[in-house]
Amino acid sequence: MKSLYTKPIMGILFFLTLIAVAQSGHAAKSYGLRCEYMERPIGVDNPNPRLSWMMFDERKGAAQHAYRITIGTDSLSVGLKNGISWDSGKLPGPSSLLTYKGKKLQPFTKYFWRLEVWDKDDKALPAVISSFETGLMGMENWKGTWISDRNDINILPAPYFRKEFQSAKQIRFARAYIAAAGLYELYLNGEKVGNHRLDPMYTRFDRRNLYVSYDVTENLKAGRNAVGVLLGNGWYNHQSIAVWNFDKAPWRARPTFCLDLRITYTDGSVETVSSGSGWKTSFSPIISNSIYTGEHYDARLEQKGWNTIGFDDSKWRGITLRAAPSKNIVSQVMHPIRNVEEIAAKSIRKFDDTTYLFDLGRNIAGVSKIKVAGKRGTVIRLKHAERLYTNGHADLSNIDVYHRPKDASDPFQTDIYILKGEGEEEFMPLFNYKGFQYVEVISSNPIKLDKSSVVGYFMHSDVPAVGEISSSNPLINKLWWATNNSYLSNLYGFPTDCPQREKNGWTGDGHFAIETGLYNFDGITVYEKWMGDHRDEQQPNGVLPDIIPTGGWGYGTANGTDWTSTIAIIPWEIYLFYGDSKLLSDNYQSIKKYVNYVEGTSKEGLTSFGRGDWVPVKSTSDLEYTSSIYFYVDADILAKAAKLFGNQEDYVHYNLLAQKIKKAVNDKYFDNKKGIYGKGVQTELSMALRWGIVSEASRQRVADNLAARVKADGMHIDVGVLGAKTVLDALSDNGHSDIAYKLAAQDTYPGWGWWIVNGATTLHENWDMDAKRDISDNHMMFGEIGGWFFKGLGGIRVDEAKPGFSNILLKPNFVTGLDHFAASHNGPFGKITSNWKRQKDGVLYEVIIPANSTATVYFPESKGAKVYQGNKIVDHKIQLPAGSYAFEIR
Repeated sequence: MKSLYTKPIMGILFFLTLIAVAQSGHAAKSYGLRCEYMERPIGVDNPNPRLSWMMFDERKGAAQHAYRITIGTDSLSVGLKNGISWDSGKLPGPSSLLTYKGKKLQPFTKYFWRLEVWDKDDKALPAVISSFETGLMGMENWKGTWISDRNDINILPAPYFRKEFQSAKQIRFARAYIAAAGLYELYLNGEKVGNHRLDPMYTRFDRRNLYVSYDVTENLKAGRNAVGVLLGNGWYNHQSIAVWNFDKAPWRARPTFCLDLRITYTDGSVETVSSGSGWKTSFSPIISNSIYTGEHYDARLEQKGWNTIGFDDSKWRGITLRAAPSKNIVSQVMHPIRNVEEIAAKSIRKFDDTTYLFDLGRNIAGVSKIKVAGKRGTVIRLKHAERLYTNGHADLSNIDVYHRPKDASDPFQTDIYILKGEGEEEFMPLFNYKGFQYVEVISSNPIKLDKSSVVGYFMHSDVPAVGEISSSNPLINKLWWATNNSYLSNLYGFPTDCPQREKNGWTGDGHFAIETGLYNFDGITVYEKWMGDHRDEQQPNGVLPDIIPTGGWGYGTANGTDWTSTIAIIPWEIYLFYGDSKLLSDNYQSIKKYVNYVEGTSKEGLTSFGRGDWVPVKSTSDLEYTSSIYFYVDADILAKAAKLFGNQEDYVHYNLLAQKIKKAVNDKYFDNKKGIYGKGVQTELSMALRWGIVSEASRQRVADNLAARVKADGMHIDVGVLGAKTVLDALSDNGHSDIAYKLAAQDTYPGWGWWIVNGATTLHENWDMDAKRDISDNHMMFGEIGGWFFKGLGGIRVDEAKPGFSNILLKPNFVTGLDHFAASHNGPFGKITSNWKRQKDGVLYEVIIPANSTATVYFPESKGAKVYQGNKIVDHKIQLPAGSYAFEIR
C-alpha cells in the first residue's frame, strides 16, 4: 500500500516546521499560511477571502501579541510595504484568522500577502509571505461558450472534444478554467491536467455550477498546442435507474462544458483560447459510464493521439452550442477528490482460466485497475463486491437492492473492458467509483492473471488528516482506523451514507458524524460546499430534502429535524472547531426559515417531523420526543447565532422558542418521580443529556439511570442512529466514563467492536451483521464514536466561549481497562496533545498546548486522589497558558 499524494498533510507540516525551526535557531516562527483554508490557492472568487496562519513557539505562555498583514500584486513591493492593496495595520491580540477588507480584488490576479507576527514579548518574528490567485470572479468574465455534442440524454458513449491552437509568443504563465455539467478530464498536448478525480463536484446543476482552475504553464509549448476534453455523465445525466429517481432530475441533459485557457505572454499581452464553435467532437472508447453502476470501455475504439497536435480529426463532427446550466458559476476552491492510496491485492483465487477473485484485504471506496493481455474482442467484467458467497464468488446482494435496471446491459458495480488485443493493456475507470473489498474478474476468453494484475485505489476528497489516537487496546485502535476509513469512503465533495448502494448525501448521516470528521480531518472546504448545496435545495418555505444534493427525491414527510438539522448543526460545529463564523453567517437566514417552518407546523413546541432512531438494536423511541429535541437544538443554535451577530430581536425570539420547546419536552416526556424520559431506554435518556434538555437539578439522576439501563442491557448498546450519536457522550460527561468505554470496547453483539472482531475494516449499517436489510458494510451513520475517542478518553474539547480552540477544554478520563491513551488534534493554532498512561502509583498525564492558545484542564475527581505538577499539588481544575506540561494523579 502506498500514498499517491505527496502534498504534506497538516500534521507533517507541523513536524517539518519543528525541524526547520530547530535548524534555523529561531525560537518562534509563523507557518501554515492559508487562504480560504487552502495553501496558495488559485481560482479564488471570494471578494473578501479569509487568511489564516499558525505560530510555532515552544516557550511556556507563548502567545501572539500582535499581527499585521499587507497584500499586493508584487511580492517584492509587499516585502517593502509599498504598492499594496491592503494594510491591516498592526492589530493587537491572538487572532490567527483575518478577512480581507482592502481594495476590490481584480480577476485573474495573483496577490501576495505578507504576515508579520509579534510574540508575547512584542518581538517581531521573521515575516513570511504567501499568495493566492483570483479566478474569474463573475459570470461576465467568461469568454467561452458552453458546448456539447449533438446527442441526447440516452446516447451512451462519452464524447471527446478537441481543438488545436497557435501560441506564437513566449509564454509567461497560463491558467485553465473549466466548468462542466457532468464530469470531465482535461488534457493538453496529450497529458492529463492535474491529478483530480471526478471533477467538478456534484451540485444542484440548475442552480449552481463549479469551475476548476489549473496552472497549465508547464503543459503548453511555443507554437502549436492541442487541448482535449473528455466528458462523463456523473450526476448530471444519470442514465442508470434506481429508486432515488436520479434519472428524472429536472436538470438532466447531455453533459456540457465551458473552458477558458488564459495565456499571459512575457510582453504582457493576454490570449484566451475558449470553447466554442471551432471545436470538434467524436465518441470515445467509453461506451457507457454511470457514476452509480460502472464504466464500459471498448479499447478497439481508441483513437490514439486524439488530444495531441496533428491528429486527423477530419471525420469528427462539429459541436453544438448550449446555454449555461445555471446563472451561478463559481470556483471550486476545496480539497479535491484524488486516488489517495494504491492498495495491492492481498490474495487471488483462480476458479478457472476465465474467472479470478481478488481480495484487497479491506473495504474501500474507489476504483480498481487491471493489467491484462488477451485476444482482441475479449470481454472482461470486473465485479466489485463487499461480500462473498459461500462458494467464493462476489456477492452483491447486500448493496444492489435499489438498482432498477431495464435489462442486463447495466450491471451493478461492474466495469466492462473489451480488449484490443495488442499486448498488455491497462484499464481504470474515469467517471465512476464503487464500494468494495473484492474484485471478481470474469472473461469471455481464457486469460492469465496473477496477484499483481489488479490493484485498488482508495479514492476520496483528499482532506488533510489533523487527528490521531492510540491506546493500549488494539480493538480501540482498529475501530478508530475503521471509522476513518468509512468517513473517507463517504467523502466525495459532500458526505454520503455509503459508497455503493446509494452514494446519497443523507443529511442525518452527515451531522451524526460531524465531530468525527472535524477531529480527524481538515474538512471545512467540503462542508462549506455542502452547506451551499443545502441553500440551493431549500424550498421557499424553509423545507429541506433529506438527501442533498437531490434530483427531486427527499421532500417527503420524514425529512424532518432529526435529519435536516444539518442546516444548523454543521455551521455551528464549524464555528466551534475553527472559530470562523462565516458559514454560520451564510446559513443564518436558511436556519431561520427552517426553524420558522417547523415552528409553524408544531403544536405547543412539539413536532413529529422526522425519521426517528433509525436501525435500533431492539428498543424504539417516541418520534415526537426525538424530533422535538432536534427542534430545540436548531432553535438554540439559531438563538446563539443571533446573539453572536448582534441581532438582539432574533436572539430574544428564538431563545424563548428554545426554552418553550425544552419545557414542552420535559412536561410531556420527563417522569420526575422515576428520573427517566419516555420509556427510559438508552436513546431517550442519552439524548436528553447530550442535547441539554434535562435540567441541572435532574442531570445526575438521569445519567445514573442511563448507566443503570446500560447495565440492565448487559453492558451493550441498545440504540439506533440518534442514540449512537449521544450515548457515549451522555455517559462520559456525567461521571460514567468507565461504562462509556466498556460500550465502545465491547466485542460481542451488539456494538462497534463486534464488527471489528468479525473482520470489519469499515463501519457497518446494521448492528446485526446477518440482518435482512440495511446491511451495507461501509456506512457512516454510526460514526460518532470516532469523535468520542478525542472527547471521552483524550478529553480534547472545544470551548464555546472561546471557539476554534483559542481556549481548549481538557477533560481526560482515565478509564478502567486502558493502560494508556494518546490523542492529538491540529487545530487552528497548532497541535494539541493529550496523553495519559498508568504508573505504579497513579496516572501520568501529559499535555501540549500550542502557542497562542490556553487550556482549562479538568482532572477526573477520584476519592483521595491528588494532582501533582512536579512536587506541587494543584487543583482539579486549572488554567494553563501555552506550553508542555506533565501531571501525576495519585
